[in-house]
Amino acid sequence: MSNINLVIEERPADIGNFMVGRLLPFRGKRMVGPFIFIDHMGPANLNEYHNIDIPPHPHIGLSTLTYLFEGAIMHRDSLGTAVEIQPGAVNWMTAGQGIVHSERTPEHLRHTDKKLHGLQIWVAMPKELEETEPSFAHIDADKLPAWQEHGVAYKLIAGTAMGHSSPVPVLSSLFLLEIKSTEEQTLNIGGLLYGEVGIYILEGGITTDGIVYEPKRILVAKENELCAFTMLSGTTVYVFGGDPFPEERFIYWNFVATDKDLIERAKQRWLDQTFGLVPGETGFVPLPQQR
Repeated sequence: MSNINLVIEERPADIGNFMVGRLLPFRGKRMVGPFIFIDHMGPANLNEYHNIDIPPHPHIGLSTLTYLFEGAIMHRDSLGTAVEIQPGAVNWMTAGQGIVHSERTPEHLRHTDKKLHGLQIWVAMPKELEETEPSFAHIDADKLPAWQEHGVAYKLIAGTAMGHSSPVPVLSSLFLLEIKSTEEQTLNIGGLLYGEVGIYILEGGITTDGIVYEPKRILVAKENELCAFTMLSGTTVYVFGGDPFPEERFIYWNFVATDKDLIERAKQRWLDQTFGLVPGETGFVPLPQQR
């Protein structure tokens, strides 16, 4: 019997002037635990004329998690935050009832060649918290729990797993775990996880049930107890998931909610430009046309 319930491959998506690999949501699996959106950014080599410029845009009902492998992104938001995110650090922005932010190539990199590679993740908020005040947290790379076991390197980016807790201020039971191995290793971590489990293969490959799975895809496990696999040499995976919410989540553009009325109100607020301003920014991303 296969351990894998579903395989989700990256699909190309345009986020403005930059192409990404879209992983979640997927028509056959809208969420894995509380994770509702995952984009793989890059790896991209950007020249002196190509910069990331995502103007101010709104969110409700979710927390964003930005995690870079290479490059840098300048984050500004309507709380007044201005932080440059570097590889290995975590930007955790909780939208609650509403926040606006921009994401751009930092000024010191705008006129030179650079690289960008990372993950952009949305985590849905618990129903009872989705209309709370927005907040922001930046966690430096050296503050994340990291350890080694039997030649395998682990880092807990967010949540709680394997007896460790990340300082990222998550709002529900979840985990995002980086696992790296330079040599072929067989792991069985199912008993240490909970809820729903997804495995994103960044590089290398893994085998389970005699099948080899290559990078740029998510494997959704049938049960967390069955989360056993062999990592090929030079493999990096991201294991994520947690306890699913009992309520359905609706998603429209950058808005996530348990109630469609919340989304309709957010749309009108953005049309009316009453969400709040991002200091130092001009312009904004228009509300997409209704289809």
